[in-house]
Amino acid sequence: MALELAERRDVDFVLYEQLGLDKLIKHDRFREFDKKTLDLIITEARTLAVKELLPANVPGDREGCTFESGSVKVPEAYRRIFDLYRQGDWIALADDPEVGGQGVPVTATSAVHEYFNGANTAFCMYPGLCHGAGKLVELFGNDEQKKLYLEKMYAGQWGGSMLLTEPEAGSDVGNLTTSAQKNGDGTWSINGSKIFITGGEQDLTENIIHPVLARIEGAPAGTKGISLFLVPKIRVKADGSLGEPNDVVCTGIEEKLGIHGSATCSLTLGGRGQCIGTLLGEENKGMRVMFHMMNEARLGVGIQGFAMASAAFSFALNYARERKQGRNLLQMMNPDAQSVPIIQHPDVRRMLMWMKAHVEGMRSFVYYVGSCFDRVAIAADDADRERWQGLIEMLTPVVKAYCTDKAFEVCNQAVQTYGGYGYTMEYPVEQYLRDCKITSIYEGTNGIQAMDLLGRKLGMKQGKYFMALLAEMQKTVAAAKAIELLKPMALKLEKAVNRLGETALTLGTTAMSPKVMTAFAFAQPLLEVTGDVIMGWMHLWRAIAAVPGLEKHAGSLDPAVRKEKAQTHRHAAFYEGKVRVAEFFIFTLLPAAMGKMDAINGTCDAAMEMPEKSFGN
Repeated sequence: MALELAERRDVDFVLYEQLGLDKLIKHDRFREFDKKTLDLIITEARTLAVKELLPANVPGDREGCTFESGSVKVPEAYRRIFDLYRQGDWIALADDPEVGGQGVPVTATSAVHEYFNGANTAFCMYPGLCHGAGKLVELFGNDEQKKLYLEKMYAGQWGGSMLLTEPEAGSDVGNLTTSAQKNGDGTWSINGSKIFITGGEQDLTENIIHPVLARIEGAPAGTKGISLFLVPKIRVKADGSLGEPNDVVCTGIEEKLGIHGSATCSLTLGGRGQCIGTLLGEENKGMRVMFHMMNEARLGVGIQGFAMASAAFSFALNYARERKQGRNLLQMMNPDAQSVPIIQHPDVRRMLMWMKAHVEGMRSFVYYVGSCFDRVAIAADDADRERWQGLIEMLTPVVKAYCTDKAFEVCNQAVQTYGGYGYTMEYPVEQYLRDCKITSIYEGTNGIQAMDLLGRKLGMKQGKYFMALLAEMQKTVAAAKAIELLKPMALKLEKAVNRLGETALTLGTTAMSPKVMTAFAFAQPLLEVTGDVIMGWMHLWRAIAAVPGLEKHAGSLDPAVRKEKAQTHRHAAFYEGKVRVAEFFIFTLLPAAMGKMDAINGTCDAAMEMPEKSFGN
């Protein structure tokens, strides 16, 4: 069994050699941290992931959650690891120490969450929801709400959830029917039903604090009339102790394709007329508040998908090195030739290279977005802060959708690498494939992310944020052009970046024309090519970061010298790998994105002009 989950050497390469985290932590905000401290934190996270979370992954999947008489039991294996997770203060790792956090740079916590989610995504949802709901309390709660809830949520003593979805209001949140009536004491009576609620009921924590979207009677229709309320599973007294149950009843859990250890619940609120909540934020401003949690969740889901892909690739790579099957292609006519590890077969090597290119590109992409959060935190002025925040806004739907789509493909390729064994429960990759699928569906389907990119993000600030993204890519292109080894890749990427700008402008213009429906039929392809070009950018940037190390350890950038040195010197091999993977992505995979952009610019209207009856009976 592969225990690496994520290649630590590449994790460190991205953090320090590509993103310069060691320089960022010199800022006064991160004065408590140095490289040694961050390395120890990531090492501890890896140890917990490999030794505790990973061994509970298969048992959690096999046992799943059980429902009986309104109560949900999580897999038994989760109890120990949840206690260890809490004891390690992992929940509020990047939050301000003043509110119970550790203040660790978000860039570094990206690596921590890669290890955790790669080991056991279903389990990680429980502490993740403690944090997500707690963050809403921190940002929008009044003094009393913070006093009652925040410390215990960030400590994992109390759980959290997110109550948006209803039977008739899934992605169309504005159609919800859950209602809120104000009581004389300033509290609110909540009545309604919610479905698909992750962690809505569980027995890991003594209480669960539910952020609930509801409409105050008389409020405007649609999302403009939605408010947000904090509804504890068990009422909390003024002194912080637990009181009576709060008329929040779990009516069942879903049987799912994957993430069996994560409870997906249906909840009824106020069935006996006794569900009491308090307003979080302002009346009719609930969606504005909830979007903070949703955006955090969308980035988290991108990490989930990527982390599972990273782990699946690690298992597949290990298997390809160990599994002997067939002769080397060059020895096919030799009857005495021995079977070789399947990593020697060209098609297996192609699959491994495809997986590695996407996993490493996604690692750089996800960590980069984490570094944008850190840049916002240390920004010298409002303009600098807006620039980095704008990049986060632009990239959030791409991280969520592109990384989860490609992660599922990586998991699929991992199963293919194992052949028939990959389809069995004897090996771990089939579970990764099942568990990964949900990431393209929840927290807003990937189609919704694509609509967000085209309909909102491209035009934000008159396109200022999108242009800032293109400018960042062009900086990397310019730096790579100055390195002879990388110049051909830089020129290739430059064409793709320019083409992406033209394509976004064309489709954005079409979206404001009578052909708006056709434009949005191409929203998903636009998001995909945006992700492809970003991956090309990340790989070129990685290659730039690798050149000094390659020159140092190989002694030369001459291809023949590099190749020979990489056979015997592990550091030379590592840096050579960065350049080769960049070449593979930019010369082999990126050209397909250019073809996709040709298709987008053609704006063929066949999908929208097709008569509905023509789809079939």
